[in-house]
Parts: sequence; C-alpha cells; structure tokens
Amino acid sequence: MLLLPFRTEVDPHMRSRVNLLVALVSAAFLFLIGRLFFLQVIEGDRYTYLSENNRIRIKKVPGARGMVFDRKGALLVDNRPSFDLVFVPEDAEDPDATLKRLAHVLGRDENDFRNLVGENKMRPAFGEIVLGRDIDWRSVVTVEAHQLDLPGVTLWIRPRRSYLSSSMAAHVLGYIGEINSQQLKARRQRGYAMGDEIGHFGLEKKWEEYLRGQSGGQQVEVDALGRRVRVLHAVEDVPGQSVHLTLDRDLQETAAQALAGKDGAIVALDVNSGAILAMVSTPGFDPNVFARGVTGEEWRTLTQDPAHPLNNRAIQGQYPPGSTFKIVLAIAGLEEGVIRPETTFFCPGSLTVGNRVFRDWKKGGHGAVNLHKGLVESCDVYFYQLGQKLGPDRIAKYARALGLGQISNIELDHEKPGLIPDTQWKQRRFGQPWFPGETPSIAIGQGYVTVTPLQMANLIAAVANGGTLHRPWFVRKVESLDGRLVREYGPEVIRTLNLKEDTLEHIRKALGDVVNSGHGTGGRSKSNLVMIGGKTGTAQVAEMKGAIVKSEQLAYKIRDHAWFVAFAPVEKPEIAVAVLVEHGGHGGSAAAPMAKKIIERYFTLDGQPSPTEPRLASRVAAPYAD
Repeated sequence: MLLLPFRTEVDPHMRSRVNLLVALVSAAFLFLIGRLFFLQVIEGDRYTYLSENNRIRIKKVPGARGMVFDRKGALLVDNRPSFDLVFVPEDAEDPDATLKRLAHVLGRDENDFRNLVGENKMRPAFGEIVLGRDIDWRSVVTVEAHQLDLPGVTLWIRPRRSYLSSSMAAHVLGYIGEINSQQLKARRQRGYAMGDEIGHFGLEKKWEEYLRGQSGGQQVEVDALGRRVRVLHAVEDVPGQSVHLTLDRDLQETAAQALAGKDGAIVALDVNSGAILAMVSTPGFDPNVFARGVTGEEWRTLTQDPAHPLNNRAIQGQYPPGSTFKIVLAIAGLEEGVIRPETTFFCPGSLTVGNRVFRDWKKGGHGAVNLHKGLVESCDVYFYQLGQKLGPDRIAKYARALGLGQISNIELDHEKPGLIPDTQWKQRRFGQPWFPGETPSIAIGQGYVTVTPLQMANLIAAVANGGTLHRPWFVRKVESLDGRLVREYGPEVIRTLNLKEDTLEHIRKALGDVVNSGHGTGGRSKSNLVMIGGKTGTAQVAEMKGAIVKSEQLAYKIRDHAWFVAFAPVEKPEIAVAVLVEHGGHGGSAAAPMAKKIIERYFTLDGQPSPTEPRLASRVAAPYAD
C-alpha cells in the first residue's frame, strides 16, 4: 500500500500576518541600527563631550590680584577667601524644583534665581551660573547641610578683593568689578574671559596689567549631583604683582578723620618730589561693595546721592580758590616789577571801580598795606589794586605757570583742569571784551577762576621748594612675588619757574607770619612742634548784596568754601598740604586746624618730634577772615 506525504494547506490570512510581523521586526532592527549609527558616528563626538562633562569638568581658578602697600610697607589692599553659590541645571533632574528648594532654605525669592538662570541661556552645556557672590557663612552652612536635596548646586571658593582701609583711600585705590562686553572685546586677546574681574577705577584700573593675576585650572571629577569628588589635574594660578604706593596710611587716616562728617578734600605732597602722601575726598564709598558685586539698588544709591560720593573732589572738584590765589598775584607783581616788597596801597575798607564797590573783609580797612602785610592779614583791597595794575593776562600767565587751569596728568580718572580766565578766553566764551570791573574779582580768586585741591597743593609745594612744579604721583614701585623689582617710579618735573632770587623768599616769609606772627589769618594752624607757613582762603559761593551776612547764618549750600594751603617747616620745607572744606566758612577757622593735624602727624610718624624748632610766638587767636 502506497503512503503519500501528509500536507496541510496554510491559511493565506495567517501567512500575511506572519509576513507583516517579520517586516515590522526588520524595520525595528533597521531603525535601531540607524539610530545607533547616528548616535555613535554622526553625533558621537557631541555625546562623548556631554558624557565626559557629566563626569569630568574643567574649572577655571582665577588668580589672586596683587597686594597694595603704603610707603612704609603697611598693607592697604589684600585678598580673602569667599564662597560663590553656583548652579549647573544639567545636573538637576528638575531645575525649577531645585531652585524652589534653594530659595526656601535660604529665605530668598525664587524668582531672583530664575531670572539669573534666564540671563545665562547662551552659556555652554554644563556651564556654571553664579547665583550668589561672596555669600555669608550662614548660607554656606545651609547649602552644605541640604546638599543632597539640591542637585546641581555647589559652592566654589575664590579670592575676593579686600580693602583694609575701607573708604579712607577709595578714590585713589579705586575698585574692581566683572568685565563688561566692551572691555572684553578690547582685551580678549590678553586672556580675559566673561566672568573675569577687572579694575574699573583708580589704581585698580590704571595698574591692571600688574595687579591682575594669571588664572589656573582644575580637571575635576564630579558625581551625579555635580559635587566634586576629586581633582584629576591642576594648573596652578599665579597671583598678581605687588604695588607699593607713596601714600602714608597714618597720614591718610589723619586726613580722613579730620574731614569726617564734612564734604571736601585734603591733599598732602612731598615738597621735593611731588609724591602724594595723602589724598582724601569726602564723602567716600566702600570699594568692598564693588568687590563682592554691587547690586542695582546699591549702584543707584551711590550715583543718585546728591553729595556725589564717587567723585574724587581732590582732582574733580573745581572751586574758586579765594584768597589762596593771592599767592599768584604776589609772585606776578614782584616778577613783573609792578610792585616791590615795600610798595604800599591804602586800604579804607573798599575799592570802587566804575559803579561797583568791592569790599574788604575788614570793615574799617587795613590802612597802609605793603606786600608782607597784605599776605599776612589777607587784605583784599591791596590785591584789588595789584590786580588792576597787572591785568587779567599777566595774572593768567603766572597762574598757569604754577599749574592752575590745566590738568596735572596724575594717573587717576577724570581729572578736571579748573579755569584761569584771560581776555582771549572771555572773547571766545562770551563774545565780549574784558571789563575793568571783572579784574578785582579774579585778583582775590573769585569770579571765573576755579581750581582743584590737587592744583593748590602743587602750587604751594612749588612755592616751598623754590619754584619746581612736579607731576603728582603715588606709585613708588611694582614688585614680583619673590620681591624682584618689576618697575620703579620717581619724580617728574613739569617745569622749573625762572623767578627772581628773592621773590619766593619774600613770599615764604610772609606765609610763615600768616600762621606765626599773631596778626595773621592762619593763627589756628600754629604749632609748637614745627614752624608752619600757609595761606587762608574763603571762597564765596553766592554773591551777597547789601548787608554783610556771616557765612554760618546762610543756608548750607550757599555758605563759603574754606581753604588753607600750607607747608612745613618754613626753614626747610618737606611737606605741603591743601585743605578744602565745602561750605565750611572761614579758611582760618575751618581748614587751617586740619592742615595742622596732618603736618604734626607727619613729623611724629617715627614716634619722635621733628628736630625743627618752631619760632617762639605768643598764641593769639586769628582774626575772623578768610
């Protein structure tokens, strides 16, 4: 019996379903292979970078800025460790939830953090966002205690600028801040990057190339929460170089204390070199605020303050010099042969020019006045008449020769030139000729004349040293970390005045008697320690017509400015000082005692009195003038 093989018919419907399943599986495998090719070949480099950054991060370590010392080696500016609060959104599964928890534990508004994240959308992957600079210790402890609940949030230690003198020397030292886009564009080739700090003002700005440190870096392994596990490789940062100033911290403190609570400026110079020993402008500001990152509210407060604390009054304040300008008239008169020391003018208490009456500060007048008496008692009528004989152009010639009406080119920001008028200036400015009635005003440092405190300090220094006008300077040297001299600075002569042999001798003697004779206007600066010479000045802010009103009876903003310029010792000058007290009233009562404090402090810095013995004279209160 023949047996045939058993055959069954496959259901066509079933066959189509099997074929469909095979096709789907094949398509799935093709998709997976294509996706794998895309990820590993086409996008391989990108995902390798992302995976490595999820484990290994490159951290920039900013170099500490160089330290700043005074002339005796006392530290003025240093660096301290500080904590920055940073956030990497890629390390957090839910960044919004992390920011919300962070705001809760720190007691902050979460919108502040979200806004900072929003401002950094253009950052690279795994780039850090700084949520807080120089945070306080309480916040540091809180973040560390909640680290497991705050993925992506870490603390980084970085050097922070520390100004040990606070606001005392802020206008000289300046401040730093984060580099802006314009600065970055100009300095990118020099290794700057976004987020770096740079000097924005004062010494920090002008000596940036020396003070700036070189950044280092670390290759850091992190865990899944972005926390540092270990440092794999490090390139050490290099601190900046040290800068040594001519400023004396003790003198700076003395000047700041003298001006405390007042608006004004004090400048003290080395007579024989032009080196700045002290420069104070009040009100000041705290540069430490900028070092930690000034807030918008703090910046608005500083810029909108009507007292303008950011202005350096020593070089930017332009004031009428008042009777301190009489020194210029005295030099011009002697040099031009208009007067001799014994030449006298009669002072009845006023002088009439045309239909204007120019009054003297002393109602009854000074009687017959020669040059010596005119300076000692600050007789206005004497200098009204001398000014008329000289004329505005010759006055301007000697004022400019003594450094007035022009910038000194000190290495500080935004120095102002002041104004010394002459006939050509009047014609250019107003399209008018010079009128005779304008000369008496400029002869006593009023009218169009304006100067800065630095200019007046430089002027009195030139008078004291015999006629050499120096460019003011305040940096002595730059040193490397190992003490190697990198750069050294020294005196720079602007010009030497070719004056007659006895011109400055007559003036210095008169200025000595302004303080020490018992009849001068500067008696309140008389010292038992050292012989001081000087000149007072009271600069009128608003013209008072009619009855004479004392300055202290006026509204503050229209009270007179108080001036005093001084040098010591009279016999062999070493230090020159200019004091300006805004709306301070009389120079003899408001400014002169401040100069005395600074000069006496200078001669006791080593703990011993100066060997210079003052001339014995009875201590008589100065008359209320200038």
